[in-house]
Amino acid sequence: PKGEGYLAFLGRISPEKRPDRAIEIARRLGKPLKIAAKVDAADQRYFTEVIEPLIRAAGPQVEFIGEIGDGEKSAFLGRAEALLFPIDWPEPFGLVMIEAMACGTPVVAYACGSVPEVIEDGVTGFIVRTDDQACAAVARVGALDRRRVRQRFEARFSATAMARRYLTLYDRLGQAACPLAARA
Repeated sequence: PKGEGYLAFLGRISPEKRPDRAIEIARRLGKPLKIAAKVDAADQRYFTEVIEPLIRAAGPQVEFIGEIGDGEKSAFLGRAEALLFPIDWPEPFGLVMIEAMACGTPVVAYACGSVPEVIEDGVTGFIVRTDDQACAAVARVGALDRRRVRQRFEARFSATAMARRYLTLYDRLGQAACPLAARA
């Protein structure tokens, strides 16, 4: 029903995913941040030159866990107060937002790419445009009902919900392709 007080960043360490923003938000709010992320070879220099110094400067407030497996994600996300999704690129979907909502964890996400299609502002999290808005949103996540976050996940993104939508779409496409058969 409630998180354990830390903020979570889950994904990949890369400039477009903006873990630096997540660190800055946590620093400004004085909240612990746990970063569970992989570092691809292509982003190793960014990690070494930008992210590691920020983590060192933050001290124990920011914990870099490294990459975690699917079996660890539910506990990691479910115990978080909120998932920070501070992207800076047109993210096509952002599966990690769905994974957090499946755990009842609200998401604070920047309004890029698919974020406005995934997050219901004020229900499953908050959509923000600036670091100031992100900090204000984190301060309000406690007012969101984590059970409602999970319910919205079930209604919109569960396997059953998606299968029903596929069947509806296939039926509509079939009727459009064979209008006479649809009347029979």
